[in-house]
Amino acid sequence: MKRILPALAALPRPVFGRNESLAPGMWTDVHTHPWCQLSYAVSGVLAVATPQGDYVAPPHYAVWIPPEVPHQVFNRGRTEMRSLYLENGAPGLPTACAVLEVAPLLRELILKVGALPPDYVPDGPAGRLVAVLRDELAAARQAGFALPLAKDRRLLPIQAALQDNPADARTLAEWATQVGASERTLARCFVKETGLGFGDWRRRLRLLLSLSALEAGDSVTTVALAAGYDSTSAFIAAFREVFGFTPGSLPGRS
Repeated sequence: MKRILPALAALPRPVFGRNESLAPGMWTDVHTHPWCQLSYAVSGVLAVATPQGDYVAPPHYAVWIPPEVPHQVFNRGRTEMRSLYLENGAPGLPTACAVLEVAPLLRELILKVGALPPDYVPDGPAGRLVAVLRDELAAARQAGFALPLAKDRRLLPIQAALQDNPADARTLAEWATQVGASERTLARCFVKETGLGFGDWRRRLRLLLSLSALEAGDSVTTVALAAGYDSTSAFIAAFREVFGFTPGSLPGRS
């Protein structure tokens, strides 16, 4: 189901908040805007697709989108979303798309600022709250919930196939035969365009795609097999190495 975006020619205040309850499977058209955006899931998992890569945020994380970046927002399961639109130009804020860790103070600020009326008084208590929010955003740690995407025509069908079926176990040599390039050429292209080797890129994809199912309560074993892992222990080890915590302790998982 497509989400309808608000028709805003300009922000009514330096920060404008939107609160949405999203049904499973909602998405937006590709769009841009001249302000920054912070997309935060109080519950559920948000995914943001951009030309540079895909960004995934489970609870306690948020996706930061700078101005004029084409993007789409998706959610696979039911999600409570809080969006903040911020005027561009504040010092210290990220200049590229990123997934930010949302510490407890930042979470409360997102919720409180998101609940402000559109015409809040900038010089009053609300304005001071917004200023603290900006400071906390500038200090937020960036997390590794991002998947860089390649644009080389030989890599595009590989990326698309693995996004549709992350359990696809074809080797790079098998892909080379299919796309008409040598294994060595494909390996070099993956590193050049994504910064990751093919195996690392596929592992990152599998783990990111597993987040929605884990947050929805699917068993770790079920998710591991769907992601193409032969054993639960191998999935848990890979998950911990990339994200820094185990699947069972995913923030927001009940």
